Amino acid sequence: MSSFTAISGTLRARLRQSLRTRGGGHDGPSRWATPGHQERPNGYLFNRTPPPPGQSRKWEDWELPCYITSFLTIVILGVGLNAKPDLTIETWAHQKALEQLQAQKIALSDDSE
Repeated sequence: MSSFTAISGTLRARLRQSLRTRGGGHDGPSRWATPGHQERPNGYLFNRTPPPPGQSRKWEDWELPCYITSFLTIVILGVGLNAKPDLTIETWAHQKALEQLQAQKIALSDDSE
């Protein structure tokens, strides 16, 4: 029984240590509330202050690939969805009805001859 108690004590100690190192403990800085973040918004979009007059905002590294990918996705979806075949049941039924009418018309013209 004492070995079970020793093992459970060791496991508890390791679990406590791993929780502390991962930010799960309450006795250290939290990764969600680190110093340097503003407490309240400053009135600008995304809390970014505008650049000085005469200067343009510098693009971040992710912006150009994101914009290009978004534009190409819209173009591909627009072309692809407009070019897809019409496979609805209504279109199929309409085609079958036209074929039957054509077959009846041919049968009637053959009988009249």
